[in-house]
Amino acid sequence: MNPTTTGTQLGQPNTTAIVFFLLFVGITLAITYWAARKTKTTSEFFAAGGGVSAVQNGFALAGDFMSAASFLGIAGLVAMSGFDGLIYSVGWLVGWPVVTFLIAEPLRNLGKYTFADVVAYRLKQTPVRLSAALGTLAVVSFYLIAQMVGAGNLIHLLFGLSYEMAVIIVGAVMILYVLFGGMIATTWVQIVKAVLLLAGATALAVAVLYKFGFNPVNLFNEAATQYGAETLAPGKLVASPLEAISLGLALMFGTAGLPHILMRFYTVPDAKAARSSVFYATGLIGYFYLVTFILGFGASVLVGRTAITGVDKGGNMAAPMLAEVVGGTGFLGFISAVAFATILAVVAGLTLSGAAALSHDLWSTVVRKGKAPEHEQLKVARLASLLLGVLAVVLGVIFKGQNVAFMVGLAFAIAASGNFPALLLSMSWKKFTTNGAVASMLVGTFSAVVLIFLSPTVQVDLLKNTEAFFPLKNPGVITIPLSFVVGVVVSLLFPEREASERFDEVRHRMHVGAPTEGLPAPEVPASTAVATPPAVVHPSKA
Repeated sequence: MNPTTTGTQLGQPNTTAIVFFLLFVGITLAITYWAARKTKTTSEFFAAGGGVSAVQNGFALAGDFMSAASFLGIAGLVAMSGFDGLIYSVGWLVGWPVVTFLIAEPLRNLGKYTFADVVAYRLKQTPVRLSAALGTLAVVSFYLIAQMVGAGNLIHLLFGLSYEMAVIIVGAVMILYVLFGGMIATTWVQIVKAVLLLAGATALAVAVLYKFGFNPVNLFNEAATQYGAETLAPGKLVASPLEAISLGLALMFGTAGLPHILMRFYTVPDAKAARSSVFYATGLIGYFYLVTFILGFGASVLVGRTAITGVDKGGNMAAPMLAEVVGGTGFLGFISAVAFATILAVVAGLTLSGAAALSHDLWSTVVRKGKAPEHEQLKVARLASLLLGVLAVVLGVIFKGQNVAFMVGLAFAIAASGNFPALLLSMSWKKFTTNGAVASMLVGTFSAVVLIFLSPTVQVDLLKNTEAFFPLKNPGVITIPLSFVVGVVVSLLFPEREASERFDEVRHRMHVGAPTEGLPAPEVPASTAVATPPAVVHPSKA
């Protein structure tokens, strides 16, 4: 079966794409209007009042996680590199059992709106929350840049709009979701997007398999015939074992440290629902990644690598081009609108988590010392959302034309190095202290940023230098252990009696739940006090 030689409609205004996109935006704005009427408190704005069911949160988690990088990026990697393109999907997927067994239940029982609630629970509030907010905003900023630049390029190709107009449209619609509907609107936007994405990817995979007698082996054999047996073997994309380990660690533990993913565990009524929602999300995401494998090989065989790189040298248009080949411009339009919906939903989740760090961690807790009235917290939350939305648009325009693929890797490296070690140590080690937490988060964040700047990804690929100062493209194998070691060593050098004494209370609440769920309210020492997070009791890429 020969790759297509026909021209593509990519880059031309596509009526079907525009109709589907307007339909999606119309539905989600109606959801936002409904959600805005239910969003009266900070709890409803950041955590949907805790009333999202496990199944709903599972779909929303999947919708939040399956970004354009997952849909377009992995399909493109598989199309261009074959089997090796799966390393990202495997790394991301393996992170979810870590979330299930180590993070979901303790996070839900200990926190209120952000992961900093958990790290700071028995430590001094101000330094911990400042450090955690820095890590959160770094992850959110780099992730937002990648999504906004991706949105601009994508919509430019798929809808025929200018790059700047595309970025402004994404930013404006996302601001409406978050500003008025908060977490309730964002959750339902993510659920709708997850259903659309799974349906679109499944339909595309079925259309591909139809051409090969519904036998994937025939598809793989055709790929091997066209591109050689190495397309079905590992080693083409990541040849060095150390590089593979480093990338795998960053993807796996980065998933467990992403602030917009961790925030979703506060939207469910209890710890059991938090665990169950991860179970559903893992199944949905695992199925999706299996489907992208079919899409990638289908694109390489039916579209052809030359045609794919002719439109986008990174291979990101492989899935839309495949849709055009197997289903015509109408199907291309539908898949294009789904890809746009994907970016909108992920950007909304990122903005909400950044707003939580600014308003809850910094303003309410650090500036106002936990004494900000409800109406003030909600006002600051909305202002923070607006600020981040405008910042996302500005950054998207500034980085026009830049290769920002490394920024997703950087976001995961920071989440894995700056957030995950402190989160895990605070829940599992009695001797963990305020100084240890601050040192762990700051060293993890800054070492990840510095080493990625010194890596071949930036020095060679971006700056066109002949060689890089740091040999690995992803620094996870260095920065993650470094963050753990620094946290442990600093905690041992500067012990903290009160933090150690409160560990039993933390461990009890981790497993049993908040006072309103059956525990007597704990006595909180004045030196560590922040309003002890109450149980949240009611409705939540790339």
